[in-house]
Amino acid sequence: MKPTAYLFLTALFSVVACSFVNKDAAKTKQSEPVRVSTTPPDVSSQSEPDVGTDVGDLAPEINLPTPDGKEIALSDLRGKMVLIDFWASWCGPCRRENPNLVKAYEKYKDAEFEDADGFTIYSVSLDKSKGSWEKAIEQDNLTWKYHVSDLKFWNSEPASRYGVRAIPTNFLINADGIIVAKNLRGPLLHRTMDEYVTSF
Repeated sequence: MKPTAYLFLTALFSVVACSFVNKDAAKTKQSEPVRVSTTPPDVSSQSEPDVGTDVGDLAPEINLPTPDGKEIALSDLRGKMVLIDFWASWCGPCRRENPNLVKAYEKYKDAEFEDADGFTIYSVSLDKSKGSWEKAIEQDNLTWKYHVSDLKFWNSEPASRYGVRAIPTNFLINADGIIVAKNLRGPLLHRTMDEYVTSF
């Protein structure tokens, strides 16, 4: 690859995500290309889906505290369409994507779904400072109530369990906790959600 092409790709990826390459990852802005899956999987015949992070898998459980110290489990949200969003206050691409999440939340939280009772977002922060985390939630107007973190930075247990190597990363799960799509950003998030909405 020509040096100029390499530099172009590096600059492009720096706009897309913050990635983990070492313990000083907060200063790193490179990431792998975004991988997207949007075709709704046929899970009707799966009586016991595997726990994993592929489309069609049962999303691994997460149970972490909110800024107020109350633990909220992902499984507590069964019955809803849920976007599991991995992010951090120090991640520029995450902060730039947050307005899109706010729009999606406002658009779909009261929508009617064929097999789900509403939509919400379950935000998992890779912050290590509680103050910075709380400030970003307020500044970005992230009004949904499901914000959790173990404040372990890239050592976050859910991030490891979900194989998260770059943020923002997200997983869309259905009412049964099955992953139906992942890595949805910008208009793609809205187009994918529209596939499941019956009315507004």
